[in-house]
Amino acid sequence: MSKEVTIPQEVILSKIYEIRGQKVMLDSDLAELYGVETKALKRAVRRNIDIFPEHFMFELTKEEHESLRYQIGTSNEGRGGTRYLPMVFTEHGIIHAAHVLRSPRARKMSVRITEIFIRMREILQTHQDLFLQLEEIRSKVFGQEEQIALIFEYIKQFEQIKQQELEQQNRPPIGYKTGKK
Repeated sequence: MSKEVTIPQEVILSKIYEIRGQKVMLDSDLAELYGVETKALKRAVRRNIDIFPEHFMFELTKEEHESLRYQIGTSNEGRGGTRYLPMVFTEHGIIHAAHVLRSPRARKMSVRITEIFIRMREILQTHQDLFLQLEEIRSKVFGQEEQIALIFEYIKQFEQIKQQELEQQNRPPIGYKTGKK
């Protein structure tokens, strides 16, 4: 009797990166989700490399690996890091990896991961007009940092003047005091 493993969507989403303009998962993350060692996953992929074209799976360059390690905060090579450059898998590569592993857990998990990839695409398509509007605003604001900073400086000066006027109004009158009330 196999025990089914439920992994929250957020955990899977946190393991999806964008590299070379593609949504991908690292070999180590995929191996963890599939319940195998990373070297077993890599070995199975290398034995079946003919079904993994570059748009399904590719190896990171040293620069990409360094950038990614810095981004996600993994260890240095000399202290428990990987000895080989990681493989990354696109949505289609994730499915193929599950098939070459021939593990029930890997097949079930690849379905779950694929569903999340599909949901991500649907969200992007549904909100594409919003993303386009945000990009338009960003392009209009880009290069306007000095003007925006100047506006904030004027607002700050205006607030200081208002504060001085308020203090002036609330201060006691100057002059002689007479006995009259």
